[in-house]
Amino acid sequence: MTSRWPDRLNIDQHLLRRRLEEGLGDRIALRLDERPITYSEVDRAASGMAQLLSERGVSPGDRVLMVMPDGLAYVAALFGVLRLGAVGLLINPGMTEADLAGIARLARPTSVVVHPRHRERVVSALTTQAVGIPPLVIVDDATELPDRDLASFDTSALDPALWIFSGGTTGLPKAVVQTHRSFANTTELYGKGILGLDADDVTIAVPKLYFGYALGSNLFFPFSVGASTVLFEEPSTPGALLDRIERHRATVLINVPSAISQMLAHPDSAERDLSSLRLATSAGEPLPETLCRRWMGRFEVELLDGLGTAEMWHIFVSNRIGEVRPGTLGQVVPGFDIKACDEGGLAVGPGEVGRLWVRGESLGLGYHENAEATAEAFRGDWFAGGDLVSIDDDGYVTHRGRADEAIKVKGRWFRPQEVESVLLDHPSVRQCAVIAVEDEAGLPRPVAFVVGTDVTAEELTEWSLTHMEAYKHPRRIVFVDQLPQTHLGKVDRGALKQLAAES
Repeated sequence: MTSRWPDRLNIDQHLLRRRLEEGLGDRIALRLDERPITYSEVDRAASGMAQLLSERGVSPGDRVLMVMPDGLAYVAALFGVLRLGAVGLLINPGMTEADLAGIARLARPTSVVVHPRHRERVVSALTTQAVGIPPLVIVDDATELPDRDLASFDTSALDPALWIFSGGTTGLPKAVVQTHRSFANTTELYGKGILGLDADDVTIAVPKLYFGYALGSNLFFPFSVGASTVLFEEPSTPGALLDRIERHRATVLINVPSAISQMLAHPDSAERDLSSLRLATSAGEPLPETLCRRWMGRFEVELLDGLGTAEMWHIFVSNRIGEVRPGTLGQVVPGFDIKACDEGGLAVGPGEVGRLWVRGESLGLGYHENAEATAEAFRGDWFAGGDLVSIDDDGYVTHRGRADEAIKVKGRWFRPQEVESVLLDHPSVRQCAVIAVEDEAGLPRPVAFVVGTDVTAEELTEWSLTHMEAYKHPRRIVFVDQLPQTHLGKVDRGALKQLAAES
Protein backbone atom coordinates (compact mmCIF):
# COMPACT_ATOMS: atom_id res chain seq x y z
CA MET A 1 0.00 0.00 0.00
CA THR A 2 1.43 3.39 -1.03
CA SER A 3 1.71 5.83 1.87
CA ARG A 4 0.34 9.34 1.70
CA TRP A 5 3.13 10.44 4.07
CA PRO A 6 6.82 11.19 3.41
CA ASP A 7 9.50 8.80 4.63
CA ARG A 8 10.89 11.42 7.05
CA LEU A 9 8.42 12.93 9.50
CA ASN A 10 8.54 14.34 13.04
CA ILE A 11 5.22 15.42 14.52
CA ASP A 12 6.93 18.15 16.55
CA GLN A 13 7.81 19.78 13.23
CA HIS A 14 4.48 18.84 11.65
CA LEU A 15 2.21 20.08 14.45
CA LEU A 16 4.15 22.88 16.17
CA ARG A 17 7.21 24.18 14.34
CA ARG A 18 5.30 24.51 11.07
CA ARG A 19 2.81 26.90 12.67
CA LEU A 20 5.67 29.30 13.36
CA GLU A 21 6.89 28.93 9.76
CA GLU A 22 3.38 29.90 8.68
CA GLY A 23 3.61 33.11 10.71
CA LEU A 24 1.19 31.97 13.42
CA GLY A 25 3.59 32.39 16.35
CA ASP A 26 1.48 35.13 17.98
CA ARG A 27 -1.75 33.14 17.84
CA ILE A 28 -3.07 31.71 21.11
CA ALA A 29 -2.21 28.03 21.42
CA LEU A 30 -3.17 27.30 25.04
CA ARG A 31 -5.93 28.94 27.05
CA LEU A 32 -4.97 28.41 30.68
CA ASP A 33 -6.73 29.66 33.79
CA GLU A 34 -3.93 32.10 34.55
CA ARG A 35 -3.24 33.45 31.04
CA PRO A 36 -3.17 32.58 27.33
CA ILE A 37 0.00 31.07 25.81
CA THR A 38 1.06 31.72 22.21
CA TYR A 39 2.54 29.22 19.76
CA SER A 40 5.90 31.00 20.03
CA GLU A 41 5.87 30.59 23.80
CA VAL A 42 5.05 26.87 23.49
CA ASP A 43 7.88 26.47 20.99
CA ARG A 44 10.43 28.20 23.25
CA ALA A 45 9.33 26.09 26.22
CA ALA A 46 9.61 22.91 24.13
CA SER A 47 13.19 23.75 23.17
CA GLY A 48 13.99 24.51 26.80
CA MET A 49 12.59 21.17 27.89
CA ALA A 50 14.51 19.39 25.13
CA GLN A 51 17.70 21.04 26.40
CA LEU A 52 17.06 19.85 29.98
CA LEU A 53 16.36 16.32 28.81
CA SER A 54 19.46 16.30 26.64
CA GLU A 55 21.52 17.31 29.66
CA ARG A 56 20.04 14.31 31.53
CA GLY A 57 21.32 12.02 28.80
CA VAL A 58 18.17 11.61 26.68
CA SER A 59 19.00 10.78 23.05
CA PRO A 60 16.93 9.90 19.97
CA GLY A 61 14.99 6.69 20.54
CA ASP A 62 15.22 6.88 24.35
CA ARG A 63 12.03 6.57 26.37
CA VAL A 64 10.86 9.35 28.70
CA LEU A 65 8.12 8.80 31.27
CA MET A 66 5.84 11.81 31.83
CA VAL A 67 3.94 12.18 35.12
CA MET A 68 2.35 15.61 34.94
CA PRO A 69 -0.93 17.51 35.03
CA ASP A 70 -2.25 19.36 31.98
CA GLY A 71 -0.67 22.73 31.33
CA LEU A 72 2.20 24.49 29.56
CA ALA A 73 4.85 22.33 31.26
CA TYR A 74 3.15 19.16 30.05
CA VAL A 75 2.85 20.39 26.45
CA ALA A 76 6.45 21.66 26.50
CA ALA A 77 7.70 18.33 27.83
CA LEU A 78 5.77 16.40 25.20
CA PHE A 79 7.06 18.42 22.26
CA GLY A 80 10.50 18.60 23.85
CA VAL A 81 10.69 14.81 23.90
CA LEU A 82 9.54 14.63 20.27
CA ARG A 83 11.97 17.39 19.28
CA LEU A 84 14.85 15.21 20.46
CA GLY A 85 13.55 12.22 18.53
CA ALA A 86 12.89 10.47 21.84
CA VAL A 87 9.74 8.53 22.77
CA GLY A 88 7.18 9.86 25.24
CA LEU A 89 5.24 7.66 27.66
CA LEU A 90 2.03 9.37 28.73
CA ILE A 91 0.45 8.06 31.93
CA ASN A 92 -2.24 9.09 34.35
CA PRO A 93 -0.45 10.83 37.25
CA GLY A 94 -3.16 9.52 39.57
CA MET A 95 -2.61 5.83 38.77
CA THR A 96 -1.65 3.48 41.59
CA GLU A 97 1.97 3.21 42.63
CA ALA A 98 1.96 -0.47 41.69
CA ASP A 99 0.78 0.29 38.12
CA LEU A 100 3.21 3.19 37.81
CA ALA A 101 6.06 0.92 38.85
CA GLY A 102 4.84 -1.79 36.48
CA ILE A 103 4.93 0.61 33.55
CA ALA A 104 8.38 1.88 34.53
CA ARG A 105 9.65 -1.69 34.79
CA LEU A 106 8.32 -2.42 31.31
CA ALA A 107 9.62 0.82 29.78
CA ARG A 108 13.01 1.21 31.48
CA PRO A 109 12.91 4.99 30.82
CA THR A 110 16.05 7.06 30.41
CA SER A 111 14.42 9.91 32.32
CA VAL A 112 11.21 10.87 34.11
CA VAL A 113 9.60 14.29 33.73
CA VAL A 114 7.55 14.89 36.85
CA HIS A 115 5.61 17.73 38.43
CA PRO A 116 6.76 18.55 42.00
CA ARG A 117 3.47 17.39 43.50
CA HIS A 118 3.96 13.91 42.01
CA ARG A 119 7.66 13.55 42.77
CA GLU A 120 7.19 11.79 46.11
CA ARG A 121 4.75 9.25 44.64
CA VAL A 122 7.05 8.51 41.71
CA VAL A 123 10.09 8.01 43.92
CA SER A 124 8.07 5.88 46.35
CA ALA A 125 6.66 3.71 43.57
CA LEU A 126 10.00 3.09 41.91
CA THR A 127 11.79 2.54 45.22
CA THR A 128 9.32 0.18 46.90
CA GLN A 129 8.94 -1.86 43.73
CA ALA A 130 12.72 -2.03 43.27
CA VAL A 131 12.53 -0.62 39.75
CA GLY A 132 15.35 1.88 40.06
CA ILE A 133 15.08 5.65 39.70
CA PRO A 134 16.28 7.20 36.42
CA PRO A 135 17.23 10.90 36.32
CA LEU A 136 14.25 13.08 37.20
CA VAL A 137 13.38 16.35 35.49
CA ILE A 138 11.18 18.20 37.96
CA VAL A 139 9.23 20.95 36.24
CA ASP A 140 6.56 23.27 37.55
CA ASP A 141 6.98 26.61 35.79
CA ALA A 142 7.77 26.04 32.09
CA THR A 143 8.53 29.75 31.64
CA GLU A 144 11.83 29.31 33.51
CA LEU A 145 13.35 26.73 31.15
CA PRO A 146 16.61 27.28 29.24
CA ASP A 147 16.20 29.74 26.38
CA ARG A 148 17.76 27.92 23.43
CA ASP A 149 16.24 27.15 20.05
CA LEU A 150 16.49 23.54 18.88
CA ALA A 151 15.35 22.04 15.59
CA SER A 152 13.26 18.89 15.34
CA PHE A 153 15.32 15.73 15.03
CA ASP A 154 15.05 14.09 11.60
CA THR A 155 12.97 11.00 12.43
CA SER A 156 11.52 8.38 10.13
CA ALA A 157 7.75 8.49 9.76
CA LEU A 158 7.68 4.97 11.20
CA ASP A 159 9.95 5.68 14.18
CA PRO A 160 8.29 5.29 17.58
CA ALA A 161 6.96 8.64 18.83
CA LEU A 162 4.75 7.85 21.84
CA TRP A 163 3.52 4.89 23.83
CA ILE A 164 -0.26 4.91 24.10
CA PHE A 165 -1.54 2.62 26.83
CA SER A 166 -4.53 0.49 25.96
CA GLY A 167 -7.82 1.31 27.63
CA GLY A 168 -8.64 -2.15 28.93
CA THR A 169 -10.90 -2.35 31.96
CA THR A 170 -8.82 -4.91 33.87
CA GLY A 171 -5.14 -5.39 34.69
CA LEU A 172 -2.02 -3.43 33.70
CA PRO A 173 -2.61 -1.76 30.32
CA LYS A 174 -0.65 -2.94 27.29
CA ALA A 175 1.84 -0.45 25.82
CA VAL A 176 1.05 0.30 22.17
CA VAL A 177 4.09 1.69 20.35
CA GLN A 178 2.81 4.39 18.01
CA THR A 179 4.64 6.16 15.19
CA HIS A 180 4.97 9.73 14.00
CA ARG A 181 2.96 8.77 10.92
CA SER A 182 0.00 7.55 12.98
CA PHE A 183 -0.47 10.90 14.69
CA ALA A 184 -0.17 12.90 11.47
CA ASN A 185 -2.50 10.54 9.63
CA THR A 186 -5.46 10.60 12.03
CA THR A 187 -5.03 14.33 12.57
CA GLU A 188 -5.59 14.81 8.85
CA LEU A 189 -8.35 12.22 8.35
CA TYR A 190 -10.44 12.70 11.49
CA GLY A 191 -9.38 16.01 13.06
CA LYS A 192 -9.65 17.95 9.83
CA GLY A 193 -11.78 15.62 7.73
CA ILE A 194 -14.56 14.75 10.19
CA LEU A 195 -14.43 17.45 12.87
CA GLY A 196 -13.56 20.13 10.31
CA LEU A 197 -11.33 22.03 12.72
CA ASP A 198 -10.01 25.41 11.62
CA ALA A 199 -7.97 28.23 13.12
CA ASP A 200 -10.97 29.82 14.84
CA ASP A 201 -11.85 26.74 16.89
CA VAL A 202 -11.35 26.50 20.64
CA THR A 203 -11.34 22.96 21.98
CA ILE A 204 -11.92 21.72 25.53
CA ALA A 205 -11.88 18.15 26.81
CA VAL A 206 -13.17 16.09 29.69
CA PRO A 207 -10.27 13.59 29.61
CA LYS A 208 -6.74 14.81 30.26
CA LEU A 209 -3.91 14.72 27.76
CA TYR A 210 -2.45 11.39 28.90
CA PHE A 211 -5.52 9.77 27.28
CA GLY A 212 -4.88 9.36 23.53
CA TYR A 213 -8.44 10.51 22.75
CA ALA A 214 -7.79 13.89 24.41
CA LEU A 215 -4.19 14.13 23.20
CA GLY A 216 -5.51 14.17 19.64
CA SER A 217 -8.74 16.10 19.94
CA ASN A 218 -7.54 18.64 22.49
CA LEU A 219 -3.92 19.19 21.42
CA PHE A 220 -2.71 17.68 18.16
CA PHE A 221 -5.83 18.44 16.11
CA PRO A 222 -6.13 22.13 17.11
CA PHE A 223 -2.37 22.62 16.79
CA SER A 224 -2.48 21.27 13.23
CA VAL A 225 -4.62 24.24 12.11
CA GLY A 226 -3.40 27.01 14.43
CA ALA A 227 -6.44 26.79 16.71
CA SER A 228 -6.34 26.87 20.52
CA THR A 229 -7.08 24.48 23.35
CA VAL A 230 -8.38 25.01 26.87
CA LEU A 231 -6.26 23.20 29.48
CA PHE A 232 -6.70 23.08 33.24
CA GLU A 233 -5.33 20.93 36.05
CA GLU A 234 -8.40 20.39 38.20
CA PRO A 235 -10.79 17.46 37.66
CA SER A 236 -13.25 17.87 34.80
CA THR A 237 -16.38 18.25 36.90
CA PRO A 238 -19.54 19.58 35.23
CA GLY A 239 -19.08 22.91 36.95
CA ALA A 240 -15.44 23.23 35.86
CA LEU A 241 -16.37 22.45 32.27
CA LEU A 242 -19.41 24.71 32.09
CA ASP A 243 -17.45 27.63 33.58
CA ARG A 244 -14.63 27.33 31.05
CA ILE A 245 -16.87 26.73 28.05
CA GLU A 246 -18.55 30.03 28.83
CA ARG A 247 -15.32 31.88 29.69
CA HIS A 248 -13.33 30.79 26.64
CA ARG A 249 -16.26 30.47 24.22
CA ALA A 250 -15.22 26.93 23.37
CA THR A 251 -16.46 25.58 20.04
CA VAL A 252 -15.66 21.85 20.36
CA LEU A 253 -16.24 19.77 23.50
CA ILE A 254 -14.43 16.43 23.77
CA ASN A 255 -16.65 14.33 26.01
CA VAL A 256 -17.20 10.82 27.38
CA PRO A 257 -20.49 9.11 28.31
CA SER A 258 -20.04 9.33 32.08
CA ALA A 259 -19.41 13.09 31.91
CA ILE A 260 -22.30 13.57 29.49
CA SER A 261 -24.58 12.00 32.10
CA GLN A 262 -23.12 14.19 34.85
CA MET A 263 -23.50 17.38 32.81
CA LEU A 264 -27.14 16.56 32.10
CA ALA A 265 -27.73 16.01 35.82
CA HIS A 266 -26.00 19.25 36.85
CA PRO A 267 -28.63 21.62 38.33
CA ASP A 268 -27.36 24.67 36.42
CA SER A 269 -26.74 23.07 33.04
CA ALA A 270 -29.99 24.19 31.42
CA GLU A 271 -29.26 27.84 32.28
CA ARG A 272 -25.62 27.93 31.16
CA ASP A 273 -24.62 29.56 27.88
CA LEU A 274 -23.21 26.85 25.61
CA SER A 275 -24.12 28.67 22.42
CA SER A 276 -20.46 28.86 21.37
CA LEU A 277 -20.30 25.06 20.93
CA ARG A 278 -20.69 23.86 17.35
CA LEU A 279 -20.22 20.18 18.18
CA ALA A 280 -19.31 17.66 20.88
CA THR A 281 -17.75 14.23 20.56
CA SER A 282 -18.05 11.06 22.58
CA ALA A 283 -15.70 8.08 22.74
CA GLY A 284 -13.94 5.84 25.22
CA GLU A 285 -17.05 3.89 26.20
CA PRO A 286 -20.34 2.95 24.51
CA LEU A 287 -22.77 5.87 24.39
CA PRO A 288 -26.34 4.77 25.15
CA GLU A 289 -28.84 6.05 22.58
CA THR A 290 -30.92 7.51 25.41
CA LEU A 291 -27.99 9.62 26.59
CA CYS A 292 -27.21 10.87 23.09
CA ARG A 293 -30.80 12.00 22.49
CA ARG A 294 -31.05 13.66 25.91
CA TRP A 295 -27.82 15.60 25.28
CA MET A 296 -28.87 16.90 21.87
CA GLY A 297 -32.35 17.71 23.15
CA ARG A 298 -31.04 19.68 26.15
CA PHE A 299 -28.12 21.58 24.61
CA GLU A 300 -29.01 21.55 20.88
CA VAL A 301 -25.39 20.61 20.14
CA GLU A 302 -24.70 17.65 17.87
CA LEU A 303 -22.94 14.77 19.63
CA LEU A 304 -20.66 12.71 17.39
CA ASP A 305 -20.18 9.29 18.88
CA GLY A 306 -17.22 7.36 17.52
CA LEU A 307 -14.84 4.47 18.08
CA GLY A 308 -11.06 4.39 18.25
CA THR A 309 -8.38 2.25 19.82
CA ALA A 310 -4.88 2.80 21.15
CA GLU A 311 -3.66 0.40 18.49
CA MET A 312 -4.96 2.77 15.79
CA TRP A 313 -4.29 5.72 18.11
CA HIS A 314 -7.61 7.51 17.68
CA ILE A 315 -11.07 7.46 16.12
CA PHE A 316 -11.61 5.68 12.80
CA VAL A 317 -15.42 5.25 12.92
CA SER A 318 -17.56 8.31 13.59
CA ASN A 319 -20.88 10.03 13.13
CA ARG A 320 -20.80 13.14 10.92
CA ILE A 321 -22.06 16.65 11.47
CA GLY A 322 -25.64 16.77 10.20
CA GLU A 323 -25.83 12.98 9.85
CA VAL A 324 -25.92 11.74 13.46
CA ARG A 325 -27.73 8.46 14.03
CA PRO A 326 -28.09 8.05 17.81
CA GLY A 327 -27.31 4.52 18.93
CA THR A 328 -24.67 4.04 16.22
CA LEU A 329 -20.97 4.82 15.98
CA GLY A 330 -21.44 6.35 12.55
CA GLN A 331 -19.46 5.32 9.47
CA VAL A 332 -15.83 4.58 8.76
CA VAL A 333 -13.60 7.64 8.53
CA PRO A 334 -12.39 8.00 4.91
CA GLY A 335 -8.83 6.76 4.69
CA PHE A 336 -9.52 3.70 6.86
CA ASP A 337 -11.05 0.33 5.99
CA ILE A 338 -13.17 -1.74 8.37
CA LYS A 339 -14.95 -5.07 8.34
CA ALA A 340 -16.87 -7.22 10.83
CA CYS A 341 -15.38 -10.72 10.88
CA ASP A 342 -16.21 -14.14 12.22
CA GLU A 343 -13.77 -16.13 14.36
CA GLY A 344 -11.94 -17.25 11.23
CA GLY A 345 -11.34 -13.70 10.04
CA LEU A 346 -13.91 -13.83 7.24
CA ALA A 347 -16.23 -10.86 6.77
CA VAL A 348 -19.83 -11.40 7.89
CA GLY A 349 -22.86 -10.03 6.06
CA PRO A 350 -24.60 -6.66 6.57
CA GLY A 351 -26.29 -6.46 9.95
CA GLU A 352 -24.51 -9.55 11.30
CA VAL A 353 -22.38 -9.30 14.42
CA GLY A 354 -18.65 -9.82 14.08
CA ARG A 355 -15.29 -8.79 15.51
CA LEU A 356 -14.18 -5.40 14.21
CA TRP A 357 -11.10 -5.36 11.98
CA VAL A 358 -9.57 -2.05 10.81
CA ARG A 359 -6.63 -0.98 8.68
CA GLY A 360 -5.05 2.35 7.82
CA GLU A 361 -1.84 4.33 8.24
CA SER A 362 -2.44 4.92 11.95
CA LEU A 363 -1.68 1.30 12.83
CA GLY A 364 0.81 0.97 15.68
CA LEU A 365 3.94 -1.15 15.67
CA GLY A 366 2.58 -3.61 18.24
CA TYR A 367 2.64 -4.11 22.00
CA HIS A 368 6.01 -3.58 23.65
CA GLU A 369 7.54 -6.89 24.76
CA ASN A 370 4.26 -8.77 24.26
CA ALA A 371 4.78 -10.86 21.14
CA GLU A 372 1.82 -13.17 21.79
CA ALA A 373 -0.73 -10.37 22.10
CA THR A 374 0.83 -8.56 19.13
CA ALA A 375 0.53 -11.63 16.91
CA GLU A 376 -3.12 -12.13 17.91
CA ALA A 377 -4.21 -8.53 17.29
CA PHE A 378 -1.92 -7.21 14.55
CA ARG A 379 -2.72 -9.16 11.38
CA GLY A 380 -0.54 -7.70 8.64
CA ASP A 381 -2.10 -4.37 7.65
CA TRP A 382 -5.12 -5.06 9.88
CA PHE A 383 -5.81 -4.65 13.57
CA ALA A 384 -8.30 -7.19 14.93
CA GLY A 385 -9.74 -5.65 18.07
CA GLY A 386 -12.02 -6.95 20.79
CA ASP A 387 -15.06 -4.88 19.82
CA LEU A 388 -18.11 -6.64 18.43
CA VAL A 389 -20.05 -4.65 15.83
CA SER A 390 -22.58 -4.90 13.06
CA ILE A 391 -22.39 -2.83 9.87
CA ASP A 392 -25.63 -2.08 8.02
CA ASP A 393 -26.16 -1.57 4.29
CA ASP A 394 -25.52 2.19 4.66
CA GLY A 395 -22.19 1.56 6.37
CA TYR A 396 -23.38 2.63 9.82
CA VAL A 397 -21.65 0.74 12.61
CA THR A 398 -23.43 -0.34 15.78
CA HIS A 399 -21.42 -1.43 18.79
CA ARG A 400 -22.47 -4.85 20.06
CA GLY A 401 -20.23 -5.04 23.09
CA ARG A 402 -16.78 -6.34 23.82
CA ALA A 403 -15.98 -9.93 23.06
CA ASP A 404 -14.79 -10.31 26.65
CA GLU A 405 -17.80 -8.52 28.23
CA ALA A 406 -20.84 -10.00 26.44
CA ILE A 407 -23.23 -11.87 28.74
CA LYS A 408 -24.87 -15.17 27.90
CA VAL A 409 -28.04 -16.11 29.77
CA LYS A 410 -30.20 -19.11 28.87
CA GLY A 411 -28.18 -19.62 25.72
CA ARG A 412 -28.70 -16.06 24.46
CA TRP A 413 -26.06 -13.33 24.21
CA PHE A 414 -26.62 -9.66 24.97
CA ARG A 415 -24.57 -6.54 25.65
CA PRO A 416 -24.28 -4.99 29.13
CA GLN A 417 -24.99 -1.65 27.42
CA GLU A 418 -28.50 -2.82 26.51
CA VAL A 419 -29.33 -3.13 30.20
CA GLU A 420 -27.49 0.05 31.11
CA SER A 421 -29.47 2.04 28.56
CA VAL A 422 -32.78 0.85 30.04
CA LEU A 423 -31.68 1.67 33.59
CA LEU A 424 -30.50 5.13 32.52
CA ASP A 425 -34.01 5.82 31.23
CA HIS A 426 -35.21 5.73 34.84
CA PRO A 427 -35.32 9.33 36.12
CA SER A 428 -33.60 8.45 39.42
CA VAL A 429 -30.56 6.75 37.85
CA ARG A 430 -27.56 8.98 37.20
CA GLN A 431 -24.98 6.37 36.22
CA CYS A 432 -24.85 2.61 36.00
CA ALA A 433 -22.71 -0.29 34.84
CA VAL A 434 -23.65 -3.93 34.29
CA ILE A 435 -21.30 -6.91 34.46
CA ALA A 436 -21.66 -10.67 34.46
CA VAL A 437 -21.17 -12.40 37.82
CA GLU A 438 -21.41 -16.14 38.36
CA ASP A 439 -24.23 -17.30 40.62
CA GLU A 440 -24.16 -20.24 43.08
CA ALA A 441 -24.41 -22.68 40.18
CA GLY A 442 -21.50 -21.05 38.34
CA LEU A 443 -23.74 -19.50 35.68
CA PRO A 444 -23.16 -15.89 34.52
CA ARG A 445 -25.87 -13.49 35.61
CA PRO A 446 -26.14 -9.72 35.03
CA VAL A 447 -25.49 -7.54 38.07
CA ALA A 448 -26.10 -3.77 37.92
CA PHE A 449 -24.16 -1.14 39.86
CA VAL A 450 -26.19 2.04 40.13
CA VAL A 451 -25.49 5.62 41.16
CA GLY A 452 -28.89 7.07 41.99
CA THR A 453 -31.25 8.38 44.64
CA ASP A 454 -34.87 7.94 45.70
CA VAL A 455 -35.24 4.53 44.12
CA THR A 456 -35.09 0.96 45.42
CA ALA A 457 -33.63 -2.19 43.93
CA GLU A 458 -37.14 -3.63 43.70
CA GLU A 459 -38.35 -0.63 41.71
CA LEU A 460 -35.45 -0.88 39.27
CA THR A 461 -35.97 -4.62 38.87
CA GLU A 462 -39.60 -4.01 38.01
CA TRP A 463 -38.60 -1.22 35.65
CA SER A 464 -36.15 -3.55 33.88
CA LEU A 465 -38.69 -6.33 33.52
CA THR A 466 -41.16 -3.88 32.03
CA HIS A 467 -38.75 -2.36 29.51
CA MET A 468 -36.66 -5.30 28.25
CA GLU A 469 -36.76 -9.02 27.64
CA ALA A 470 -36.85 -10.80 30.99
CA TYR A 471 -33.68 -12.85 30.50
CA LYS A 472 -31.61 -9.63 30.31
CA HIS A 473 -32.81 -8.04 33.55
CA PRO A 474 -30.22 -7.61 36.34
CA ARG A 475 -30.47 -10.34 38.96
CA ARG A 476 -28.90 -8.08 41.54
CA ILE A 477 -28.71 -4.29 41.88
CA VAL A 478 -25.93 -2.75 43.97
CA PHE A 479 -26.10 0.95 44.86
CA VAL A 480 -22.76 2.80 44.95
CA ASP A 481 -21.72 6.41 45.51
CA GLN A 482 -19.59 6.36 42.36
CA LEU A 483 -18.38 3.89 39.76
CA PRO A 484 -14.69 2.91 39.97
CA GLN A 485 -12.56 4.05 37.06
CA THR A 486 -9.48 2.83 35.22
CA HIS A 487 -6.40 4.96 34.51
CA LEU A 488 -8.22 6.34 31.44
CA GLY A 489 -11.40 7.22 33.29
CA LYS A 490 -13.44 4.29 31.98
CA VAL A 491 -15.60 2.14 34.24
CA ASP A 492 -13.28 -0.37 35.94
CA ARG A 493 -15.22 -3.58 35.42
CA GLY A 494 -12.51 -5.61 37.13
CA ALA A 495 -13.03 -3.57 40.29
CA LEU A 496 -16.80 -4.08 39.96
CA LYS A 497 -16.30 -7.85 39.86
CA GLN A 498 -14.32 -7.61 43.07
CA LEU A 499 -17.01 -5.42 44.62
CA ALA A 500 -19.67 -7.92 43.57
CA ALA A 501 -17.77 -10.72 45.26
CA GLU A 502 -17.55 -8.70 48.48
CA SER A 503 -21.17 -7.48 48.56
